[in-house]
Parts: sequence; C-alpha cells; structure tokens
Amino acid sequence: MSPEERRRMIVQSVLPLMVEHGAGVTTSQIARAAGIGEGTVFRVFKDKDELFATCFAEALKPDQVLDAIAVIDLEQPLDDRLVEAADALSAHLQRMGALMAVMHGSGRRPEHRHSPGDGRDRRKESMTAMREAMAELFEPEQKRLRLPASQLAALFLSLLFSGRMRFDANGDEPTTMELVDVFLNGAVGAA
Repeated sequence: MSPEERRRMIVQSVLPLMVEHGAGVTTSQIARAAGIGEGTVFRVFKDKDELFATCFAEALKPDQVLDAIAVIDLEQPLDDRLVEAADALSAHLQRMGALMAVMHGSGRRPEHRHSPGDGRDRRKESMTAMREAMAELFEPEQKRLRLPASQLAALFLSLLFSGRMRFDANGDEPTTMELVDVFLNGAVGAA
C-alpha cells in the first residue's frame, strides 16, 4: 500500500471514531479500526492534531456528494432529480455537522477553511463545485426555466441549506419533497 493510500485508509477509519468519541479517540482505537499497529499511525501522521486536521479536511470535501449527484439520471423528471440531489446533500451536511459538533464539544476547533500555506478557500471551492453539479441537473429543462441553471442551482442550495435548520421547538422542518415542491411550484397554490 502506498503512503497516500495508507493515509486515506486511516482517515476513513478514523472519521466514524471522531464522530463517536470526538478528540478523546485513542490511538489504540484508531489503530484497531484501521487494522494497523499504533506505531504505524505515527509513521503516517506526526501526531493526533495532524490526523484530526486531515480528517476534518476529508469530511469537508464534497467528493462523495458530487459523485452521488453525477449519477442522477437526467431522463427522470426534474422534481425527482432535485429530491435525489437534496437527499445526497442533506446526508453530506449531517456527516459534517455530526463531526463538527462532537469536535467542538470536545474543545477542538481546527482551521478548516484554508489549508496551511496554500491560501485556498476550501469552503468556497466546495460550494462552487456543488452549485455546478446542481446546475447540470437543471440544464435539460433550460428552455422552460425562468432563470439560468446556475442561478437556480444557487437558489436551490440556499433553500435546501436553510431548510435543514430547525426553526421551531417542535422540530417541524420541511421534508425534502416539500422543499422541492415549493421551489418548483411556489408557495401559493392555484386559485
């Protein structure tokens, strides 16, 4: 296994542990989950801080959700495409949120917006990639759309992300289908 493959394998093994245990995850648990010796962890990462920072960077990557959006069948109706994409995006947000919550709760606040020394805004890059992927779902309908696909994609993402926040004590948040319906058909019914 190449060093990069080993790093990736360790990170994939550690992410669920971080969600479960936060920063309190032990090197023994890490090694056991990855199927390696404890010493191997520190041959790959200089310390737990570097491992955690790498895990955060991996969790914030939109690769998994972009792959899920890319395989959505463009032949199906637009509302079905948007529901599939919204479900994939919601799962991505839940994974990120769970990791952030447990790590913040354990006192860790890693720098996840920029990678050290490169000056790149990873969050902005992720949002751009998600918006572009969503725009492709609108493209087959371009002749029927009131706005350009890229603008609709940005609006849909805004609605989706804000719709996932709880606005009342009852936890009465809209379903994915309701969000898609209001987005495509508006809030006011036919007279």
